[in-house]
Amino acid sequence: MTQRAVVLGAAGQLGVELVRELQARRYDVTTWDRARLDITDPRAVESALAAASPDIVLNSAAYNQVDVAEAEPLAAVQVNALAVRNLALACRQNDARLVHFSTDYVFDGQANQPYTEEHPTRPLGAYAVSKLAGELYAQAYLERALIVRTCGVFGPGGLHTARGNFVELMLRLAAAGRPIRVVEDHIASPTFAPLLASRTIDLVERTQSGVFHIGGGTPISWFLFARMIFEVAGITPELLPTNEKEYRTAARRPKYSVLSNSKMQRVGIAPMPPLREALESYFAARRPELTGSRA
Repeated sequence: MTQRAVVLGAAGQLGVELVRELQARRYDVTTWDRARLDITDPRAVESALAAASPDIVLNSAAYNQVDVAEAEPLAAVQVNALAVRNLALACRQNDARLVHFSTDYVFDGQANQPYTEEHPTRPLGAYAVSKLAGELYAQAYLERALIVRTCGVFGPGGLHTARGNFVELMLRLAAAGRPIRVVEDHIASPTFAPLLASRTIDLVERTQSGVFHIGGGTPISWFLFARMIFEVAGITPELLPTNEKEYRTAARRPKYSVLSNSKMQRVGIAPMPPLREALESYFAARRPELTGSRA
């Protein structure tokens, strides 16, 4: 029997990959973006899920304006926390599984090794608090919710979203022809969206629940990631290192937020490839997106 899946945030760079992966695996997929369903409206969510009657609900919708959230924390809480509560309640009523995506920002960045699912959380700002609250709501109302924490997502769908991704930002800055300054003292594990989508569905099909990390396969500073992007793109803009003290932002960010994939691998999911390999795949997928010849 064909499984029915609903993807929320379907127009985002992760959402489009979830839809693509689910369709490739013969799921019956319903897609909703913000224009079609306001997930902060509990009655609308309840009605929509009752009508769709899904087996699986994948929530990639998020408020991710990390700095803006410091000025408007309620907006972040409404989307990243209370909306997850709405989804969890509706999933419980419809006996659907919820897959919810969270973030490396739930950690404080003080670790000296990749974060596992067992590490204590300590969010540093409004966005991070709202994302952790979303995790807690999903776990409070559902026995078998799957929460996937990830980091620095980049996918070809970022070409068509308002905020893009780090790769596209670097390419835009390079095209502008001015020196580019990127922090060298913040370390993360950037994650290729198609691989994140496929491994998430692998976890779903293994009926896993609880918290899992799916991060990119390479710990790297944002400065060195920028250098790698330019190397793979075959361009040589002027790239200069900076640091947290020189580049102040409204929100505090974890200085080290590398995610360990060991739990994912223990349940039989393939390891993530090295970042350079993922980045080469990104550029290969990006070309047809730019020419409008998407499959």
